[in-house]
Amino acid sequence: MSQTNILLESGTNELEIVEFFLDEPEYRGHYGVNVAKVVEIIRLQPCTAMPQMRHPAVMGAFSHRDGKVIPLVDLSKYLDKKTVPHDDAKIIVTEFNSIVTGFLVSGVTRIHRLSWHDVEEPGGFLQNMSRNSITGVVRLEQRVVFLLDMENVVADMDPSLAIRLGKISEHLLDKHYTILHADDSGSIRGLVKNLLEQSGSFTVRQAVSGEDAWDMLDEIKKQAAAEGKPVKEFLQAVISDIEMPRMDGLTLCRKIKEDPALKQLPVALFSSIVSHALEHKGKSVGADAQFAKPDLQKLSEKVLELIRVSGE
Repeated sequence: MSQTNILLESGTNELEIVEFFLDEPEYRGHYGVNVAKVVEIIRLQPCTAMPQMRHPAVMGAFSHRDGKVIPLVDLSKYLDKKTVPHDDAKIIVTEFNSIVTGFLVSGVTRIHRLSWHDVEEPGGFLQNMSRNSITGVVRLEQRVVFLLDMENVVADMDPSLAIRLGKISEHLLDKHYTILHADDSGSIRGLVKNLLEQSGSFTVRQAVSGEDAWDMLDEIKKQAAAEGKPVKEFLQAVISDIEMPRMDGLTLCRKIKEDPALKQLPVALFSSIVSHALEHKGKSVGADAQFAKPDLQKLSEKVLELIRVSGE
């Protein structure tokens, strides 16, 4: 895809999504994926079977750029949808966490630019019905668009690509730290909390969005002011996803770094869209570190380093 201006901007709390659809016999479902994850949109390609990929949604593999072979996933089959044949079916080629995947869809509508504040959190029923593959809901032009968690889809089909849970080096665990972690994925929140708290040297407070995290930080700031203490006596670091409903991680980081009482807190961005091409976005809002999922152990050790460098 050609580069859009939003890929050069940071901290605006906006995103662009590619809207696509899956046609069922009597219903057209509308879905979306962040433009930052989309490499290109192409026509259906001939593919070769992949016996080693046993998931029924994997159609096979096809040759992409420079002869690179990538898997093709029938998204409708993964979502348990019975779609009708479509003459103009498309493949959305995505890249995140250094993984390139093709997703077969019935068609692509257009690109929308919107605010994260307009993205609603999916309810529990919707999550269960979608196999936890929906991260947000957007209402556009009298229709509902479901934002898909492509990372969850890929990890579900190939567990080796999921978040890796490791152990923290023992020599780092000589003090107790409190960390605020913001992520809209319940499974990732659980993994981060388990990793950091398994040593007994961490307390992890968690938020489901950047807006939720900002509200928590505001309360901590008020408590610190009331007791005449610096914020860092109550909280030592922030870990944040980037893609979150209501307020994204880039906006959260910018607000932290612009606040006189909070700006000394180290902020690490932990997201599937962190890449060399988009690293400038995190730097422009003052992020102290950026990590692509699924490198959870590297994240934990770097956050500890940032805490110590900042004076704990």
